[in-house]
Amino acid sequence: MAPNGVVSDKSLIVSFGEMLIDFVPTVSGVSLAEAPGFLKAPGGAPANVAIAVSRLGSKASFIGKLGEDEFGHMLADILKQNGVSGDGILFDQGARTALAFVTLRADGEREFMFYRNPSADMLLTPEELNLDLIRSAKVFHYGSISLIVEPCRSAHLKAMEVAKESGALLSYDPNLRLPLWPSADEARKQILSIWDKADIIKVSDVELEFLTGSNKIDDETAMKLWRPNLTLLLITLGEKGSMYYTKYFHGSVDAFHVNTVDTTGAGDSFVGALLCKIVEDPTILENESKLREVLKFANACGAITTTKKGAIPALPTEAEVLALINGA
Repeated sequence: MAPNGVVSDKSLIVSFGEMLIDFVPTVSGVSLAEAPGFLKAPGGAPANVAIAVSRLGSKASFIGKLGEDEFGHMLADILKQNGVSGDGILFDQGARTALAFVTLRADGEREFMFYRNPSADMLLTPEELNLDLIRSAKVFHYGSISLIVEPCRSAHLKAMEVAKESGALLSYDPNLRLPLWPSADEARKQILSIWDKADIIKVSDVELEFLTGSNKIDDETAMKLWRPNLTLLLITLGEKGSMYYTKYFHGSVDAFHVNTVDTTGAGDSFVGALLCKIVEDPTILENESKLREVLKFANACGAITTTKKGAIPALPTEAEVLALINGA
């Protein structure tokens, strides 16, 4: 064990950022105003990734700040129940846990209305970071929502720097939520401001278009997001699978076709699966046939996650993923 009881073996995946509660309407295909009622669904992309990792049997920890309120303690308990280490969780006395009201369109896609003014996750300071935990990470994963405002932005940058110095792989999923940013231009600028720090970046087709300004999904557009520091760039295409780019090879892997109910958490499930496999065997980043197998596994994870409402209940176990792959 490292100081402060932190797990010190180098197989730990640490997720940094926000955890919140999504209020999801009980009926799909209606506006927020028309929804007859809402169900509480714990979420927040970095937290979803941590739980995805744990459910697949790897070691996960979450770093973030919650409100000192019932919802905050509920979220901390959900992490614990799902085998995610809470060594990096803090509680804010003055601010509430973030909430989001989510509209589920008839096609399973989502629209968001956020309550964060400010929420506890935005108030994490660099001084509050559990540096021992960050130093013990094999992979350090983060998004871009934690870059929007201070002091959380400084905490994010400091955590990335410490993880990098300690030899962790840096994994970045921007997870664009435009309503949270002051403007689209500011979102693009800040999301790209840390682009050259990451080893692995995953973007969706929508984010590819947003960041490049091109509505073409092809190699030429993807390469606009390539940087020399990158080991792996991934573009997820929903039901069309995923595209991958490394220094040595690139290609695409088909999706699994399932009955999609709710796309929440599918990208997080994909990322969690990928990170688990990289921790088990880092050589997959240099071996195309191994990487394709891993991406097939990650695509299956993403697909399964869309078959149930809510992210966390839908995140699969390894047995469920193998059943889909072997049955396909």
